[in-house]
Amino acid sequence: MKVARVATYAVDSGHAGWLFVKVESDEPTLHGWGEASLPFKINSVKAEVEVLADVIIGEDAFRTEHLWQLMYRQHSRGGLITSSAIAGIDQALWDLKARALGVPLYELLGGRVRERVRVYDHIETPLRKYDWGSPEGFADAAGRSLADGFDAVKVYPVPSTRAHEGPEALRWAESVLAAVREAVGDDADVIVDLHGRTSPATAIQYARAFEPYHPLFLEEPCQPEDVEAIARVARSTRIPIAVGERLATRWDFARVLEAHACAVVQPDLSYCGGISEFRRIADLAQLHSATVAPHNSAGPVATLHNVQAASALPSLLLLEHVRLDVPWRDEIVTSSPDIRGGFARASDRPGIGADVREDICLAHPYVHRPRSRSYAGDGSLLDE
Repeated sequence: MKVARVATYAVDSGHAGWLFVKVESDEPTLHGWGEASLPFKINSVKAEVEVLADVIIGEDAFRTEHLWQLMYRQHSRGGLITSSAIAGIDQALWDLKARALGVPLYELLGGRVRERVRVYDHIETPLRKYDWGSPEGFADAAGRSLADGFDAVKVYPVPSTRAHEGPEALRWAESVLAAVREAVGDDADVIVDLHGRTSPATAIQYARAFEPYHPLFLEEPCQPEDVEAIARVARSTRIPIAVGERLATRWDFARVLEAHACAVVQPDLSYCGGISEFRRIADLAQLHSATVAPHNSAGPVATLHNVQAASALPSLLLLEHVRLDVPWRDEIVTSSPDIRGGFARASDRPGIGADVREDICLAHPYVHRPRSRSYAGDGSLLDE
């Protein structure tokens, strides 16, 4: 069975965009779906997918690893745009193979190691209308997540910030986390994401302020390229450090793990080269006694792939889940991810268990929205 065609669908997500990839075989009924939704880079990744399509069309669709090597080694090594394009195609090839064999995707990954996958709720999404300018707004949003069955939530208590902040900023962030912890109680987990907004020194200050509230982990305390800075933060706090959403390959993750800079890795199936590279990253994490909490802020196709992969992943901690962003999220696929009571269940149908509704994709074409910018009082740019 040969790869006959690679198609893309760029879709409006209400924010940073979704890019779905369809790989068609020379057997008319067999195809696979993937997702390559690198935020705000949809058009760039789409162009890269089109270039990579020429590399794999006419090749044996079952030679998944060989095709990954062709795309990575004979085209352009590294970088998030290339790795995201490879990711979308690689996912689609795994889905295609599983469909052809009549098995759910997790069977090709060694079979399930768990009956269900714990997921956490990303509470700040466009359709949630809360007062994000007050700790009570964050608490209300977290309470809604618990009412909807989740027992773990992610919060962003620190806005774009200066390299060094005073006590007022620290008190504000601590008040947000205190309100969220009170709202969810001690039996739920709270994840704090700094999104690389802070310098190492400031991240250490925030971590110390957050420790009494026992976050499950502290995500991206610094920009990911400064591995030693992240390691310095990790050595200074009892809170486990997590990194990975902006890392592209196993070599990026190896540097972080070898520096003992994190206890949790967060590869994103839509950025890190797809399922093939995700599995290698997870193996690296195991070698360093780190757990895996996949970053998953993309669309429904990525979520379906993540649930399949997480079902077969021994070192899984939990999986990110985004909802309440656009009304058509669940309309995009013929069968939405099965998420109930804070857990996702992998479909037993062939492949990822669903198809993409191309008519819905075409009804909601991608709209490029410039990324928001934040500035300090003196007019200098802050990290988002």
